[in-house]
Amino acid sequence: MKKDIAIGVDIGGSHISCAAIDLSNHQIIAGSRAEHPVDNHAQAADIIQGWAAALRKTMQTIDTQQLAGIGFAMPGPFDYVNGIALFEGNEKFEQLYNVNVSRALREELQLKPDTELRYINDATSFAIAEAWIGKAKGYDKVLALTLGTGFGSAFLKNSAPVIEGPEVPKQGCVWHLPFKDGIADDYFSTRWFVRRYAEETGIAVAGVKEIAMQAASNAVAQQLFDEYGTNMGNCLSGWMKTFGVEVMVIGGNISGAIDLFGPALKSSLQHNGLQPDIYISELKEDAAIIGSARLIDESYWPSVKDLLSKM
Repeated sequence: MKKDIAIGVDIGGSHISCAAIDLSNHQIIAGSRAEHPVDNHAQAADIIQGWAAALRKTMQTIDTQQLAGIGFAMPGPFDYVNGIALFEGNEKFEQLYNVNVSRALREELQLKPDTELRYINDATSFAIAEAWIGKAKGYDKVLALTLGTGFGSAFLKNSAPVIEGPEVPKQGCVWHLPFKDGIADDYFSTRWFVRRYAEETGIAVAGVKEIAMQAASNAVAQQLFDEYGTNMGNCLSGWMKTFGVEVMVIGGNISGAIDLFGPALKSSLQHNGLQPDIYISELKEDAAIIGSARLIDESYWPSVKDLLSKM
Protein backbone atom coordinates (compact mmCIF):
# COMPACT_ATOMS: atom_id res chain seq x y z
CA MET A 1 0.00 0.00 0.00
CA LYS A 2 1.30 3.45 -0.92
CA LYS A 3 2.16 5.55 2.11
CA ASP A 4 1.03 9.02 1.04
CA ILE A 5 -0.25 10.48 4.32
CA ALA A 6 1.82 12.57 6.73
CA ILE A 7 0.83 14.09 10.03
CA GLY A 8 2.01 17.63 10.65
CA VAL A 9 2.36 18.90 14.20
CA ASP A 10 2.66 22.41 15.62
CA ILE A 11 4.09 22.38 19.15
CA GLY A 12 2.92 25.53 20.91
CA GLY A 13 3.69 26.78 24.36
CA SER A 14 0.27 25.92 25.75
CA HIS A 15 -1.14 23.38 23.30
CA ILE A 16 -0.39 21.01 20.45
CA SER A 17 -2.18 21.18 17.09
CA CYS A 18 -1.94 18.53 14.39
CA ALA A 19 -3.59 17.28 11.23
CA ALA A 20 -3.12 14.67 8.53
CA ILE A 21 -1.91 15.84 5.12
CA ASP A 22 -2.48 14.03 1.83
CA LEU A 23 0.96 14.30 0.23
CA SER A 24 -0.48 13.61 -3.21
CA ASN A 25 -2.57 16.79 -3.26
CA HIS A 26 -0.96 18.79 -0.43
CA GLN A 27 -4.27 19.20 1.39
CA ILE A 28 -5.29 18.73 5.01
CA ILE A 29 -7.55 15.68 5.24
CA ALA A 30 -11.03 16.72 6.34
CA GLY A 31 -11.82 15.87 9.94
CA SER A 32 -8.22 15.12 10.91
CA ARG A 33 -7.42 18.28 12.86
CA ALA A 34 -6.84 17.83 16.58
CA GLU A 35 -5.72 19.99 19.50
CA HIS A 36 -4.87 19.26 23.09
CA PRO A 37 -3.87 21.62 25.93
CA VAL A 38 -0.42 21.07 27.42
CA ASP A 39 1.06 22.44 30.63
CA ASN A 40 4.59 23.42 29.65
CA HIS A 41 5.67 23.26 33.29
CA ALA A 42 4.46 19.69 33.75
CA GLN A 43 6.59 16.60 34.17
CA ALA A 44 8.06 15.06 31.03
CA ALA A 45 5.70 12.09 30.99
CA ASP A 46 2.65 14.36 31.22
CA ILE A 47 3.85 16.52 28.34
CA ILE A 48 4.51 13.50 26.14
CA GLN A 49 1.09 12.08 27.00
CA GLY A 50 -0.55 15.39 26.09
CA TRP A 51 1.19 15.46 22.71
CA ALA A 52 0.30 11.82 22.14
CA ALA A 53 -3.36 12.49 22.96
CA ALA A 54 -3.69 14.92 20.04
CA LEU A 55 -1.76 12.67 17.68
CA ARG A 56 -3.93 9.73 18.63
CA LYS A 57 -7.06 11.71 17.70
CA THR A 58 -5.65 12.50 14.27
CA MET A 59 -4.46 8.94 13.71
CA GLN A 60 -7.97 7.67 14.42
CA THR A 61 -9.23 9.60 11.37
CA ILE A 62 -6.90 7.96 8.80
CA ASP A 63 -5.80 4.56 7.58
CA THR A 64 -2.55 4.24 9.49
CA GLN A 65 -1.31 1.76 6.89
CA GLN A 66 -0.90 4.83 4.66
CA LEU A 67 0.94 6.88 7.30
CA ALA A 68 4.48 7.60 6.11
CA GLY A 69 5.51 9.67 9.10
CA ILE A 70 5.00 12.58 11.45
CA GLY A 71 6.66 15.97 11.07
CA PHE A 72 7.00 18.41 13.97
CA ALA A 73 7.26 22.20 13.93
CA MET A 74 9.25 22.44 17.14
CA PRO A 75 10.56 25.52 18.96
CA GLY A 76 14.18 25.48 20.01
CA PRO A 77 16.49 24.72 21.54
CA PHE A 78 16.05 21.21 20.17
CA ASP A 79 18.21 18.53 18.58
CA TYR A 80 16.35 18.39 15.27
CA VAL A 81 18.45 15.53 13.94
CA ASN A 82 17.94 13.08 16.80
CA GLY A 83 14.64 14.30 18.21
CA ILE A 84 16.02 15.21 21.63
CA ALA A 85 14.65 18.13 23.65
CA LEU A 86 17.18 20.69 24.83
CA PHE A 87 14.80 23.16 26.47
CA GLU A 88 16.67 24.95 29.22
CA GLY A 89 16.48 28.44 30.65
CA ASN A 90 13.36 29.41 28.68
CA GLU A 91 10.73 28.45 31.27
CA LYS A 92 8.91 26.11 28.88
CA PHE A 93 9.13 22.33 28.67
CA GLU A 94 12.23 22.32 30.87
CA GLN A 95 11.24 18.95 32.33
CA LEU A 96 11.79 17.51 28.86
CA TYR A 97 15.47 18.43 28.87
CA ASN A 98 17.53 15.62 27.30
CA VAL A 99 14.42 13.50 26.68
CA ASN A 100 14.41 11.59 23.40
CA VAL A 101 11.02 12.74 22.14
CA SER A 102 11.03 10.31 19.22
CA ARG A 103 11.58 7.31 21.46
CA ALA A 104 8.99 8.47 23.98
CA LEU A 105 6.30 9.09 21.35
CA ARG A 106 7.04 5.82 19.55
CA GLU A 107 6.42 3.97 22.79
CA GLU A 108 3.36 6.01 23.74
CA LEU A 109 1.72 5.65 20.31
CA GLN A 110 3.10 2.19 19.52
CA LEU A 111 4.31 3.41 16.15
CA LYS A 112 5.71 1.07 13.56
CA PRO A 113 9.51 1.16 13.16
CA ASP A 114 9.23 2.49 9.60
CA THR A 115 7.07 5.48 10.62
CA GLU A 116 9.40 8.46 10.23
CA LEU A 117 9.53 11.17 12.92
CA ARG A 118 11.16 14.39 11.72
CA TYR A 119 11.59 17.83 13.24
CA ILE A 120 12.29 21.40 12.19
CA ASN A 121 12.16 24.87 13.71
CA ASP A 122 8.63 26.25 13.88
CA ALA A 123 9.32 29.50 11.98
CA THR A 124 11.06 27.53 9.23
CA SER A 125 8.08 25.19 9.03
CA PHE A 126 5.82 28.19 8.50
CA ALA A 127 8.05 29.36 5.65
CA ILE A 128 8.15 25.91 4.03
CA ALA A 129 4.35 25.79 3.91
CA GLU A 130 4.07 29.25 2.41
CA ALA A 131 6.53 28.35 -0.36
CA TRP A 132 4.80 25.00 -0.95
CA ILE A 133 1.13 25.98 -1.21
CA GLY A 134 0.88 29.50 0.23
CA LYS A 135 1.54 33.08 -0.75
CA ALA A 136 5.21 32.48 -1.58
CA LYS A 137 4.50 29.67 -4.05
CA GLY A 138 6.29 30.30 -7.33
CA TYR A 139 8.86 32.70 -5.88
CA ASP A 140 12.54 31.80 -5.78
CA LYS A 141 13.78 33.91 -2.85
CA VAL A 142 11.50 34.23 0.15
CA LEU A 143 11.65 35.89 3.56
CA ALA A 144 9.00 34.61 5.96
CA LEU A 145 8.33 36.37 9.27
CA THR A 146 6.24 35.35 12.27
CA LEU A 147 5.36 38.29 14.48
CA GLY A 148 4.19 37.63 18.01
CA THR A 149 5.81 36.87 21.36
CA GLY A 150 9.05 36.54 19.39
CA PHE A 151 10.42 37.58 16.00
CA GLY A 152 10.55 34.39 13.94
CA SER A 153 12.01 34.24 10.46
CA ALA A 154 13.36 32.08 7.67
CA PHE A 155 15.01 32.68 4.31
CA LEU A 156 14.12 30.21 1.55
CA LYS A 157 15.65 29.71 -1.87
CA ASN A 158 13.85 27.42 -4.27
CA SER A 159 11.65 26.29 -1.33
CA ALA A 160 14.63 25.17 0.78
CA PRO A 161 15.82 26.96 3.93
CA VAL A 162 19.07 28.92 3.67
CA ILE A 163 20.77 29.03 7.07
CA GLU A 164 24.40 29.73 6.29
CA GLY A 165 26.62 31.55 3.83
CA PRO A 166 27.18 35.21 2.99
CA GLU A 167 23.62 35.77 1.72
CA VAL A 168 21.92 35.42 5.11
CA PRO A 169 22.49 36.31 8.77
CA LYS A 170 23.81 33.73 11.21
CA GLN A 171 21.56 30.64 11.29
CA GLY A 172 19.42 32.20 8.58
CA CYS A 173 17.30 34.14 11.06
CA VAL A 174 16.97 37.78 12.05
CA TRP A 175 15.87 37.83 15.70
CA HIS A 176 19.45 38.31 16.91
CA LEU A 177 20.41 41.14 14.54
CA PRO A 178 21.83 44.17 16.36
CA PHE A 179 19.31 47.01 16.21
CA LYS A 180 19.37 50.34 18.02
CA ASP A 181 19.91 49.66 21.75
CA GLY A 182 19.43 45.91 21.56
CA ILE A 183 18.54 43.23 19.05
CA ALA A 184 15.72 42.83 16.56
CA ASP A 185 13.67 40.62 18.87
CA ASP A 186 13.48 43.51 21.34
CA TYR A 187 11.81 45.73 18.74
CA PHE A 188 9.54 43.45 16.72
CA SER A 189 7.81 41.32 19.36
CA THR A 190 4.72 41.93 21.46
CA ARG A 191 6.72 43.16 24.43
CA TRP A 192 7.98 46.16 22.41
CA PHE A 193 4.42 47.39 21.85
CA VAL A 194 3.50 46.86 25.50
CA ARG A 195 6.61 48.68 26.71
CA ARG A 196 6.37 51.60 24.26
CA TYR A 197 2.66 52.12 24.92
CA ALA A 198 3.33 52.27 28.66
CA GLU A 199 6.17 54.74 28.07
CA GLU A 200 3.96 57.02 25.98
CA THR A 201 0.72 56.81 27.97
CA GLY A 202 1.52 55.41 31.40
CA ILE A 203 -1.10 52.73 30.74
CA ALA A 204 -0.37 49.00 30.92
CA VAL A 205 -1.91 46.78 28.26
CA ALA A 206 -1.79 43.01 27.81
CA GLY A 207 -0.96 42.91 24.12
CA VAL A 208 -0.97 44.41 20.65
CA LYS A 209 -4.67 43.86 20.01
CA GLU A 210 -5.64 46.40 22.66
CA ILE A 211 -3.41 49.00 21.05
CA ALA A 212 -4.64 48.21 17.55
CA MET A 213 -8.26 48.69 18.59
CA GLN A 214 -7.43 52.26 19.59
CA ALA A 215 -5.43 53.22 16.51
CA ALA A 216 -8.34 54.83 14.62
CA SER A 217 -8.94 57.36 17.38
CA ASN A 218 -5.66 57.38 19.31
CA ALA A 219 -2.72 59.16 17.67
CA VAL A 220 -0.24 57.55 20.05
CA ALA A 221 -1.38 54.07 19.07
CA GLN A 222 -1.05 54.75 15.34
CA GLN A 223 2.32 56.41 15.95
CA LEU A 224 3.60 53.18 17.50
CA PHE A 225 2.52 51.12 14.48
CA ASP A 226 4.23 53.62 12.18
CA GLU A 227 7.37 53.37 14.29
CA TYR A 228 7.17 49.57 14.26
CA GLY A 229 6.87 49.35 10.48
CA THR A 230 9.60 51.91 9.83
CA ASN A 231 11.98 50.18 12.22
CA MET A 232 11.33 46.80 10.62
CA GLY A 233 12.13 48.08 7.15
CA ASN A 234 15.32 49.73 8.34
CA CYS A 235 16.41 46.64 10.27
CA LEU A 236 15.80 44.11 7.51
CA SER A 237 16.62 46.01 4.32
CA GLY A 238 20.35 45.25 4.33
CA TRP A 239 19.94 41.49 4.46
CA MET A 240 16.94 41.58 2.14
CA LYS A 241 19.12 43.27 -0.47
CA THR A 242 21.95 40.81 0.05
CA PHE A 243 19.64 37.81 -0.31
CA GLY A 244 17.57 39.33 -3.10
CA VAL A 245 14.20 38.85 -1.40
CA GLU A 246 11.37 38.73 -3.94
CA VAL A 247 8.51 38.20 -1.52
CA MET A 248 7.90 38.68 2.19
CA VAL A 249 5.19 36.58 3.83
CA ILE A 250 4.08 37.58 7.31
CA GLY A 251 2.26 35.49 9.90
CA GLY A 252 1.77 35.49 13.65
CA ASN A 253 -0.63 37.43 15.84
CA ILE A 254 0.73 40.88 15.01
CA SER A 255 0.25 40.27 11.29
CA GLY A 256 -3.44 41.01 11.84
CA ALA A 257 -2.47 44.67 12.25
CA ILE A 258 -0.83 44.88 8.80
CA ASP A 259 -3.15 47.74 7.80
CA LEU A 260 -1.66 49.75 10.65
CA PHE A 261 2.06 49.05 10.19
CA GLY A 262 2.17 47.89 6.57
CA PRO A 263 2.27 51.33 4.93
CA ALA A 264 5.24 52.40 7.08
CA LEU A 265 7.01 49.09 6.38
CA LYS A 266 6.57 49.46 2.61
CA SER A 267 7.68 53.09 2.72
CA SER A 268 10.78 52.20 4.74
CA LEU A 269 11.71 49.39 2.35
CA GLN A 270 11.20 51.64 -0.66
CA HIS A 271 13.38 54.30 0.96
CA ASN A 272 16.06 51.62 1.17
CA GLY A 273 15.64 50.69 -2.50
CA LEU A 274 13.44 47.60 -2.04
CA GLN A 275 10.00 46.76 -3.42
CA PRO A 276 9.29 43.12 -2.61
CA ASP A 277 5.81 41.70 -2.78
CA ILE A 278 4.37 41.59 0.74
CA TYR A 279 1.60 39.21 1.78
CA ILE A 280 -0.13 38.15 4.95
CA SER A 281 -0.36 34.40 5.38
CA GLU A 282 -3.71 32.90 4.51
CA LEU A 283 -2.68 29.52 5.88
CA LYS A 284 -2.41 31.08 9.35
CA GLU A 285 -2.34 28.41 12.10
CA ASP A 286 -2.26 25.64 9.51
CA ALA A 287 1.07 26.80 8.07
CA ALA A 288 3.32 25.18 10.67
CA ILE A 289 1.30 21.96 10.44
CA ILE A 290 1.53 21.82 6.66
CA GLY A 291 5.21 22.79 6.60
CA SER A 292 6.19 20.14 9.10
CA ALA A 293 4.22 17.49 7.20
CA ARG A 294 6.26 18.27 4.10
CA LEU A 295 9.32 16.89 5.89
CA ILE A 296 7.83 13.44 5.26
CA ASP A 297 7.72 14.03 1.50
CA GLU A 298 10.73 12.04 0.27
CA SER A 299 11.12 14.31 -2.76
CA TYR A 300 11.56 17.30 -0.44
CA TRP A 301 13.35 15.79 2.57
CA PRO A 302 16.86 15.80 1.00
CA SER A 303 16.71 19.60 0.65
CA VAL A 304 16.44 20.07 4.43
CA LYS A 305 17.95 16.92 5.97
CA ASP A 306 21.56 18.10 6.08
CA LEU A 307 20.59 21.52 7.49
CA LEU A 308 18.99 20.24 10.68
CA SER A 309 22.27 19.79 12.56
CA LYS A 310 22.96 23.52 12.07
CA MET A 311 19.62 24.78 13.38
